[in-house]
Amino acid sequence: MTKRAILQLDGLTCPSCMTKIQSALQNQAGVEKVQVLFNASKAKADFDDSQVSAEQLAAVVDKLGYEVKKIKVKDSVAAN
Repeated sequence: MTKRAILQLDGLTCPSCMTKIQSALQNQAGVEKVQVLFNASKAKADFDDSQVSAEQLAAVVDKLGYEVKKIKVKDSVAAN
């Protein structure tokens, strides 16, 4: 089932941070679409929960050196 993870981030200081996070998340198995919002310090990822979890996505961001302050998961990608 496709779900949407919304990760509240800390540590975004420049647009290259945004690109780095977006690229790392997009390269994860099961991730369909990623959007990182620099001004809102959020990353949104649509993912197949049979292949990857929101917690695993947060771990990818943590490994890059950015803190995930909060994880929210929505069951439907149609819901923004």
